[in-house]
Amino acid sequence: MMMHPHARPHDHDRDQSHTHAHTHMPGPGPDEGHLQAEDGAPPHAHRLGLIRQPVYDLNERPFIVVWETTQACDLACRHCRMGVNDAHDPQILSFEEGCRLMDQVLEFGKPRPIFIMTGGDPFKREDLFDLIRYGAERGILVAVSPSGTPLLNAENIRRIKEAGARAMSLSIDGSNAAIHDDFRRVPGVFERTVEGWKIAREVGIKVQINTTVTRYNLFDLPHIFRLAYQIGAMTWSLFFLVPTGRALSEDEISPEDYEAVMNFLYDASKFISAKTVEGHHYKRIVVQRAALEIKGLPPEPYMHLNETYHRLRDHLDQMVREENLPPPLERIRRAPMHINSGNGFVFVSQRGDVYPCGYLPIQVGNVRQQSLSDIYRDSPVMRSLRDRSQLTGRCGVCEFYSLCSGSRSRAYAMTGDVLSEEQFCIYQPGSFPFVNEAFELSGVEA
Repeated sequence: MMMHPHARPHDHDRDQSHTHAHTHMPGPGPDEGHLQAEDGAPPHAHRLGLIRQPVYDLNERPFIVVWETTQACDLACRHCRMGVNDAHDPQILSFEEGCRLMDQVLEFGKPRPIFIMTGGDPFKREDLFDLIRYGAERGILVAVSPSGTPLLNAENIRRIKEAGARAMSLSIDGSNAAIHDDFRRVPGVFERTVEGWKIAREVGIKVQINTTVTRYNLFDLPHIFRLAYQIGAMTWSLFFLVPTGRALSEDEISPEDYEAVMNFLYDASKFISAKTVEGHHYKRIVVQRAALEIKGLPPEPYMHLNETYHRLRDHLDQMVREENLPPPLERIRRAPMHINSGNGFVFVSQRGDVYPCGYLPIQVGNVRQQSLSDIYRDSPVMRSLRDRSQLTGRCGVCEFYSLCSGSRSRAYAMTGDVLSEEQFCIYQPGSFPFVNEAFELSGVEA
């Protein structure tokens, strides 16, 4: 599994009135951060424009390190990048090796990367609490991404809080048990996940809610939005499927519907903190929509919005009316983070293998043989992913490439070329008439 953590206004809004880490937190895919400063921006990021950027050189250190603590899990989710596996691999990193991995994270220096323990289900490791404590005591911001199994209970949630975990991500892929449990292929998961969500908020753990967008839940998204608003979340994170593992390409929505969902998310982001994983062209949409709003122009003539968008938008408006939400903000609650696979993000597997992210199966090293910092900085693959001039196809000539770059994982999954164009972006370079205004709002150099 993976990770995805924010909340809502009025009395539930203790997390989210400000803004913002996989089938769970930012799990295997390049997420955009889970832990934040009091003003809503993640630590070590600045927000001069609509796109947040780390304050340091991403060639030198990542913003997020994700460690797959185990692949063992009692669920069999439709989209999981792994096969069914309810037992530990005997070759997983030991407790001592997990501690050494965190020592390697410290070697990046300050500001330290956010460190996410994902799975599988991290609760399947008996030493999870000691591992969290080891990292937290050394000043690492630790987040956890568990599964919605009986292990997601009050005792375990309190124990990770006491050990020093700062945030947790949980997956909600439907607004009710019928949709969610069918996706997770185990009955009772929805109820357990919602209960764990509420307990985590009660004990003071920030919660990110992750939703994988598929054809099964496309038109349920406004109802999931309402659930996130009602219970409260640090962030609602929409994960856009990458066809790897058990995730099938036929479960994906169309490229046109990607555009529709991302525009819907922009609208929803005026009410709750929201973000995307493996949906990097959302950053383009954010600056395009903001530029149009400043000019007082509607999005339809410029954004190629289809009927799916209008259905989602109508349902969102209905949810807003029924919940009696306050008027939308002029600006989205959470600015997207400017990171991508291998460029601010790195994934370490249960055996210590290092990848640009969990959905990009190109191994670039192993922490048992080489330090994570050397792998991140010096791997030819990682270096190429940070060199946007190597992008090909539409991504290579797109005027928005410096703030987007597309999903490198999806490009590789669909073409075998990690630097090819994003297959599920419908934007035609040069077709938006207000590019200069959009970049001026973004805070990113064109």
